[in-house]
Amino acid sequence: MNKIPLIILAGATAVGKTALSIGLAKALGGEIISADSMQVYKGMDIGTAKIKPEQMQGIKHYLIDEFEPYEEFNVAIFKKKCTDYIMDIYRRGKVPILVGGTGFYIQAVLYDVDFAMTCQNTEYREKMKEFADTYGAQALHDKLKEVDKASADAIHPNNVKRVIRALEYYNQTGRQISLHNEEARNNSSPYNFRYFVLNLKREMLYDRINRRVDIMREEGLEDEVRKLIANGCTKDMVSMQGLGYKEIISAFEGEITIDEAFEKIKQDTRHFAKRQLTWFRREKQVEWIDKDEYDNEGELLDYCIEQCKRLK
Repeated sequence: MNKIPLIILAGATAVGKTALSIGLAKALGGEIISADSMQVYKGMDIGTAKIKPEQMQGIKHYLIDEFEPYEEFNVAIFKKKCTDYIMDIYRRGKVPILVGGTGFYIQAVLYDVDFAMTCQNTEYREKMKEFADTYGAQALHDKLKEVDKASADAIHPNNVKRVIRALEYYNQTGRQISLHNEEARNNSSPYNFRYFVLNLKREMLYDRINRRVDIMREEGLEDEVRKLIANGCTKDMVSMQGLGYKEIISAFEGEITIDEAFEKIKQDTRHFAKRQLTWFRREKQVEWIDKDEYDNEGELLDYCIEQCKRLK
């Protein structure tokens, strides 16, 4: 049986995945599935740099604006929905294109990672949440560092959800989730895929990140967060822990000024981009594309189109 073709376009935040993905989709008859853990939420547009309807240029997008901010969304849910969408797109004679910067989500789909053996342990999870509330996120992160340093290095202390997930996995299985992830990378894929990782020189990427955050402020990120809070969102929700949201909430609560909040968003996003690149460097069978080696976006698009045509 022939494997389903799949194009993956990944890279750090603000590197320029969106424009290239639209070009690929138009040239190859593709439809786009977002591999972003935050753009899935409705009403969270500015802080996630969500693609605007007019930017889609008529290309169908999936896993954007499909969940309310208070709804549960995790890698297992993503994998199920993404796999279903890939099959649907393929059956209609289109090419599925997976686009985003959440490497763990991409890996789960690409190598068919099984999450069935690690069902949620609500009691342990609540215990770890209480520990974090009492002693702080850093103390929780230190717990992870004791049992799984590789995961601790890859997960920011503020990402309490993922820290608890890694601890929960170790608690359930006695094994490090970092080893599980490494094994997943060695699985054979059910897809015939091309996996591109866009890259820019660090100073160029960081400049793009800083400018993107300035645009978020101009477009009204503060008002977006106020509206979410008015609609019942709280800082404890997973959605509100995302970059750009938790910092603004801290400013609203008087912990920092609004200027400090936006500077912190820039800093945290730069750190996040660095961790994204670290993740993608561990992946096998990826093709790194240095954007500065191409004279313009059109030349880059032409190259990717030619590479992707080999999938058919």
